[in-house]
Amino acid sequence: MPMNLLTFKGGVHPPQNKHRTEGMPLNKAKVPGLIVIPLQQHIGAPCEPIVNVGEEVKLGQKIGEPKGFVSAPVHSSVSGKVAAIEKRVHPGGGMVMSVVIESDGLDTIDESIKPQGKLEDLTADQIKNIMRQAGLVGMGGATFPAQVKFSPPPDKKIDTIILNGAECEPYLTSDHRLMVEKSEDVVNGIKAMMKAVNVDKGYIAIEENKPDAIKAVTQAAKGEENIKVVTLRAKYPQGAEKQLIKACTGREVPSGGLPMDSGVIVNNVGTAAALACAIETGMPLVERIVTITGSGIKEPQNLLVRIGTPFADVIEQCGGLEENIGKIIQGGPMMGIAQYTIEVPVIKGTSGILILKEEDLGLTPELPCIKCGKCVDACPIGLMPTKLDGFASKGMRREAEEYNAVDCIECGSCSFVCPAKRPLVERIRLIKADILAERRKAKQA
Repeated sequence: MPMNLLTFKGGVHPPQNKHRTEGMPLNKAKVPGLIVIPLQQHIGAPCEPIVNVGEEVKLGQKIGEPKGFVSAPVHSSVSGKVAAIEKRVHPGGGMVMSVVIESDGLDTIDESIKPQGKLEDLTADQIKNIMRQAGLVGMGGATFPAQVKFSPPPDKKIDTIILNGAECEPYLTSDHRLMVEKSEDVVNGIKAMMKAVNVDKGYIAIEENKPDAIKAVTQAAKGEENIKVVTLRAKYPQGAEKQLIKACTGREVPSGGLPMDSGVIVNNVGTAAALACAIETGMPLVERIVTITGSGIKEPQNLLVRIGTPFADVIEQCGGLEENIGKIIQGGPMMGIAQYTIEVPVIKGTSGILILKEEDLGLTPELPCIKCGKCVDACPIGLMPTKLDGFASKGMRREAEEYNAVDCIECGSCSFVCPAKRPLVERIRLIKADILAERRKAKQA
């Protein structure tokens, strides 16, 4: 392993807790009898249903049409009959209009699904159209529509693509297993992404704690002179876009800016593999790898799960829950979203289902800030979380804005290191939302 591991300033080292599943090969999850496909599984405008109750649908058939540029279509992950189109609980919070489908168990593939041809024969516009038609989004959790990210304004010159294989969230190993078992798809995916924006420099960034993934992807990229596999120091949040760009290129994204402002597009390895699959087979994004782990699940696994499968069905396939469950989280412990029911469906951004016993939560009462500065040292963006916490507690929006609250990436490093156990990131997230809402109002006015 190289000694000069790439990294960034700040960050934290939470316990990795990946041992339960990092060596477990992928298994296919059972197809449930009933799936729930939310019409919004992405950042941006929700889709509108283009099927009706009682209609027969097929595997891969488009059932939700995007309404807006920042949007992505959704597809049926089974063949069967539309049982309902109604609001259902969403793992991101709230109720979202969803298409409920009763599976017929046949997995009859839609007639429109067909291979898209060889990559060398496809144009950049054709690749971006494949991204859109396949409903590809950022599969690391952000769920930003892929074709939008690969359609930058003319004044934003992109020269580098970075694939995020860091998977720095504790417990999660879905990207790890993808890179080990489907490394060729990852490499073919970044080649397609590079062609989509006409760049000749690509990085696949993987943390040092995944030596088997580094070996597999390096072998798959052998002979690709424009693609470099780089090894990152295992540190959280190494997988954040701005931190990846800094580690791989030395560039900094300007305050309030986007990765494209530094000439870079960052995407998850899962998105790249899904693009390779969409080109090779024509199948849209209808399934994804999910890590089901934690002290509260009887049989931790890495499963290839159909989009729309209820958490309850996935948990049952993993042997069910242990006693004394304290929390169920979509994603990892640092940035994941706690769930109040296991009837929520797996969506495109569901990288993991983390189940913890009550004794593992480590809940303690919040204490006054002691001005130790640990949160300042840990912040990968260079903010002052203790100041922002004070402003947020008092509703001082203008002051929080002056201290660059909107640059917070909500990674939770500050809350993790705080000896007073103050909910720093939660408060900063709220004041940041207020600032952005005020900016939107001002822009509309």
